[in-house]
Amino acid sequence: MVRKITVLVPLIVASITLGILGLTFIPEGVKNRNLDFSRGTIVINNHSISTEIAETPAERQRWLTFRTEQLPLNSSLLLVYDKPDLYSLWLLNIQFNLDLIWLDNSGNIVYMKQNAVPCNNTLDAAKCSYKNTIPSKYILAATSGFIKYHKITNDSKIKLISI
Repeated sequence: MVRKITVLVPLIVASITLGILGLTFIPEGVKNRNLDFSRGTIVINNHSISTEIAETPAERQRWLTFRTEQLPLNSSLLLVYDKPDLYSLWLLNIQFNLDLIWLDNSGNIVYMKQNAVPCNNTLDAAKCSYKNTIPSKYILAATSGFIKYHKITNDSKIKLISI
């Protein structure tokens, strides 16, 4: 038993160290690699808003990570899922605060989070993970201040014009 621990402990420490170093020193080419998301339009409270659409698993995983420029207040990113469910977002490697809106199939808001703070490091996942409590099919992510700017409330309806 002692032999296993003497072997496993250094391996675990080395694995964690390599993981942290890998996240810290990601090459600029990977960090600044922007996916070409398809584009669409949504309407909220009679405001037409240009949106990038992340609908494949790879696009949803990449979404806003490592993006250094904030989205303008008249723009957003829409995460599209195959079926309604409870979806959480871990804001690791996000560079700015976000407003997040979870939507059902009909465009009704089921949950909102204003000024969601991104992770400072990989160890504070509980402080920077956000999850809806009612099933949703879409998550709209935008720069912090988006909800106030467009006067969005829980009663607002979001029309998905072209996605």
